[in-house]
Formats: sequence, structure tokens, C-alpha cells
Amino acid sequence: MTEPLRIALVGAGVMGRQHAAQIDLNDETELVAIADPFSSALAQELNLPGFREHRQMLEQSQPDAVIIANPNNLHVATALDCIEAGIPMLLEKPVGCSVEEVKALVQAEAESGVAILVGHHRRHNPIIREARRIIQSGELGQITTFTALWQLQKADSYYDMAWRRSKGAGVLLINLVHDLDLMRHLCGEVGSVQAITSHAARGFEVEDSAALLLQFKSGALGTLTGSDACATPWGWDQNAAENPAFAQQPEQPCYLIGGTLGSLSVPQLKRWHYGESRGWYSPLLESAGTAAPGSALDNQLRHFVQVVRGHCSPLISADDALQTLRLVEAAQAAGESGRAIKL
Repeated sequence: MTEPLRIALVGAGVMGRQHAAQIDLNDETELVAIADPFSSALAQELNLPGFREHRQMLEQSQPDAVIIANPNNLHVATALDCIEAGIPMLLEKPVGCSVEEVKALVQAEAESGVAILVGHHRRHNPIIREARRIIQSGELGQITTFTALWQLQKADSYYDMAWRRSKGAGVLLINLVHDLDLMRHLCGEVGSVQAITSHAARGFEVEDSAALLLQFKSGALGTLTGSDACATPWGWDQNAAENPAFAQQPEQPCYLIGGTLGSLSVPQLKRWHYGESRGWYSPLLESAGTAAPGSALDNQLRHFVQVVRGHCSPLISADDALQTLRLVEAAQAAGESGRAIKL
């Protein structure tokens, strides 16, 4: 019988706790140590060795793999330390805070051969897997439009941590990066982006709301409207039942994808298409799709185990995640300049 993969965790915040719980549920993984400079609470709760400094943890615990879930501005530096130690990692999104720093990480990954799986976990969700299959099957025809929404109201206490109010955070990099990654994953690369951003609702240094207009290289057009400061039922977290901590509105869609032969709503996987006659005078027929069982975080961890054991390549490499970060930076630049940015 194969021994469980010994995993160390860097960062014991919200995402760190989710990863710790997922590791505990998986027979193939074992959590062996936790590093967090701000709190030892989780290590004490789980009766595990706790460290304030992750390099010391790597040296003393000698894990098979690491999950990095510390603040965004520490992602690249921590990942480089893991590469230096020769330890493969699951690196939470965003892969970094700037394209330039992530370029160095991509180069280090290529030169070292140490595997990096970036935690754009929604790609592992069975709903997204099925949506991608439907699109790639040609059932919807040529994709022409992609309408995406991520809008909710975060509690004021979420911003008690200063880094969430400062450069390196903001709704684009913390939240909409997920939606932009899925738009790329489902519809292909983006050629240009226009954006308007605002921090009027919260008044922080970083934006709380953004409206994006995307032109995909395929010719399709997309919109993404996001805010962490409005009371709406539209967004992946409210609609997809991926995280039960969020109040759910499962009847509401967050992605509407239109093609020349049909359309698709996500996460419901409802499809619309014409029957014998086509055109706006003809009624559309509706059918419901189903996704395979399983959760995004469980699928992601299982995939990570296979990556560490050398059975497959990462679904989301550092270079792949860099392309999503390029799109985020382009959207930020478009919002600041008021002009379209080409990628």
C-alpha cells in the first residue's frame, strides 16, 4: 500500500483551513506541519508542529509536498523557497501580484523541474468540466458572447486585515481572477480588454467594483461585471454550491454563454437550442445537463497527489496562471488609462 503523501501547509487563514480539512478527508494525504507568522491556532487545534517561518518548517518537517495559502504578496517568494528545497507545491491563486515576478517563478520552475499546481480550483469542478465538454463538442456552434457576473457583499470585518485594502488585493485580483481564468478556460485566450473600475463603495486604495469588456481571439465578445459591495444573488459563490459557507441561490446563473447553435447557463448547465425552425420567431427548446459527482477541492487535491507522484502534469501550471494574471493586469491598466489594452 502506498504511504500517504506528507503535506506541509503555509498559511493558516481561511483557505489554509479549507486545505487542512480537505487533507484530513483524503486517505492519500497527511498534514504534517503548518507555518504561519501570524497565528499558531490551527497547528495547536490539530496538534501539529507549528512554525512562524516556512523555511524552518521545510527543513525540519521534510514534507513530500507543500500547499501555499499565505497572503498574495508572499506567494512567489514562498514558492521560490520551495523550489530551492526541491519540494512540489500547490500554490493558491493568484499565482503572484505582478507579471514580472511570476515570470521569474515560471523560469525557476522550468529550470528546476519542481512541479507547481496553481490553485484555480474551479477548473476542477465537475460543473466546469461538463461546461467545457459541451462547448468543445461544438453543440453550441461558434461562441459569440460570454456574460459573466460575480457580485456580492463581503462583511466589513473581511477588511480588518490590512493587506486586503492595499495594492496587491482588490476585487480583480482576489475574486474576478477566478472568473477571468474560467473565461479563458472555457472560451480561449483574450486578445484585448477594456475596463472601468471603482472604489466608491468602500473607499479603499483598491477597487471594490469593476466592469470589463473582453474580445477573445476567436472573435467572441465577453463581459464581466463584479463587485464585493452590492447585495445580489449573482456569482459563482452564491450559485454553484461549491462552498457551503456562503448563502446559496442555486436557481440563479452566473455565466451565460451564447453560440450560433445554442446557449448554455452555468452552473445549472441548462441548454437552449432551436428545433426544426430557427430564428427569433421560433421558440427555443430547453434541456438540462448534469455534472459528475465530486467537489472542486477534492478533485484538486487528488490531482495534486498525482502530480507530486509524477503520474501527470499540473492542470494549471505557473505559466498558464501567468496568462490569467496578464489578463488581470491588462484589466487594471485599462481601468486606470480608460483605453483598451491588447494582450
